[in-house]
Amino acid sequence: MSANSLYFGDNLEILRYEIESDSVDLIYLDPPFNSKANYNLLFRSPNGHEPHAQITAFEDTWHWGEQAEREFAELILQPNTDVSEMMQALRRFLGENDVMAYLTMMANRLLELHRVLKPTGSLYLHCDPTASHYLKIVLDGIFGKENFRNEIVWKRTSGRKSVNQLGRVHDIIFFFTKGGASTFHPPGVEQTKETVKGHDLIREGDRVYRLSDLTGAGQGPIRQFNGTEISPPTNRHWMYDQSGIDRLLAEGKIVFNRKGVPRLKKYLEDLPTIDLGDLWTDIEPINSAAQERLGYPTQKPLTLLERILRASSNEGDTVLDPFCGCGTAIHASQKLKRQWIGIDITHLAISLVEKRLRDAFPGIAFEVYGTPKDFESARDLAQRDKYQFQWWACSLVNAQPYQGKKKGADNGIDGVIYFKDDKNISKKIVVSVKAGEHVSVPMIRDLGHVVNRERASMGLFVTLTKPTAPMRQEAVKAGFYVNPMGVPVPKIQILTVEGLLAGTEQPDYFDLMQGGLMSRKPEREVDAVQLGFDSAAYLVPVQTTEDVSRKDARVARAAKPRKLTKKTA
Repeated sequence: MSANSLYFGDNLEILRYEIESDSVDLIYLDPPFNSKANYNLLFRSPNGHEPHAQITAFEDTWHWGEQAEREFAELILQPNTDVSEMMQALRRFLGENDVMAYLTMMANRLLELHRVLKPTGSLYLHCDPTASHYLKIVLDGIFGKENFRNEIVWKRTSGRKSVNQLGRVHDIIFFFTKGGASTFHPPGVEQTKETVKGHDLIREGDRVYRLSDLTGAGQGPIRQFNGTEISPPTNRHWMYDQSGIDRLLAEGKIVFNRKGVPRLKKYLEDLPTIDLGDLWTDIEPINSAAQERLGYPTQKPLTLLERILRASSNEGDTVLDPFCGCGTAIHASQKLKRQWIGIDITHLAISLVEKRLRDAFPGIAFEVYGTPKDFESARDLAQRDKYQFQWWACSLVNAQPYQGKKKGADNGIDGVIYFKDDKNISKKIVVSVKAGEHVSVPMIRDLGHVVNRERASMGLFVTLTKPTAPMRQEAVKAGFYVNPMGVPVPKIQILTVEGLLAGTEQPDYFDLMQGGLMSRKPEREVDAVQLGFDSAAYLVPVQTTEDVSRKDARVARAAKPRKLTKKTA
């Protein structure tokens, strides 16, 4: 296992074969909610272009079938007999349906998450009320009901219109520990005018303060205040020695009431924070204009993950997110100087996290396992899943995937690039990805027709198989796109996956926006050097090419459909 790593593949297989026992300090997971909906990843399109780039990131539906039956059989055979009996009872109650398939999937993964968690570690499971009651039972069985800490309610929206029920405005976050002794720093929030109500607030220019008692319990000596000796009340003492009193007087933080009693002036910003309970209403969801919004359907605010990480981990600890999605937990971990491991089953998500990290933390070092790094692994992915291959190939040229698995009337487009090479309108490049062993001249001709039909400036033909000389001649016949600086570039450009991986080939066009038309870049975080800590401690250890290739092969196998077998102790 390497910290600061992204894994592509089924998290069950990767947890079993790549993550060591008792190695993780904090786990955060935001799994699909079993809401029977497809979540679409919406990409940004500039004005004047239709927002065609919409991809089904994952299908949030679990059906009872052969895979669910296999995983359920594993649950019955695994050593935790309490979990076996609990899952059998749930199956008798629920039957073989989508909910039971979902709980079976989650139970197997939660068993592995419990295994990899350190004895002092914690787990936060984020879900919504549609499945939270069943998930709580599963968590009790795996972690032990005595290790349940909180059911955190996060208010994620202000209001929802509803016809026959109250609006659903909150999510649930279950907080469990692996044992009694765990890392925990109670989170707090700064006080506001509302939280200090009940006290008399006094305005002083742009600042607000309140007056507090300057004494504590227990008799103490007399102190001098501006040369006047004042005794504390009976059975009380002044909370500061004489030097402290003199300092506060010099700072103007002691005032006298009408009876001449000294009082301590406390400005609002100096008041101690208020410990949070399990109702979190102060973190706003990500709105359409938020800088951190990446278009991922279930993206959570960075501040929410930062609060969880600060509460249950320390700097240098390892954080694991087995459903990392767009990588908010990973981003928060890097920002707060934690080490991290992220897993996701789609190349789309892994590519999104990679881009997010490199935009937010320039110069960051981390490893990505399971994604193609050479021609053979690219061909293997293409043979296993053509859609995953297309999404990954689009990332090689920084293109948005186009429409997803269900092609519409605009057939022949697998990706789109929006760019701007002058101060006027934005322009478009269409991308066609070919994963087959046979490519031909008609494919180049077809791409030319698509470029014309879409009124695009250029077309990129990304191919796994080397193109023939007649194909390149056909591309030349399409002519050139002349940019505003008078530089001609080929209108149809043929790029090989092998060349893109090796860095010997790249798309030829100029973009003033450097990709900014297609996606929001996260705010650039302060880098390790500016933060003043040893960045080397948070980088992935140096590995040989053989080490990386061997691990990539294992992770690639984890992405393949395979018959699950019981893991030996």
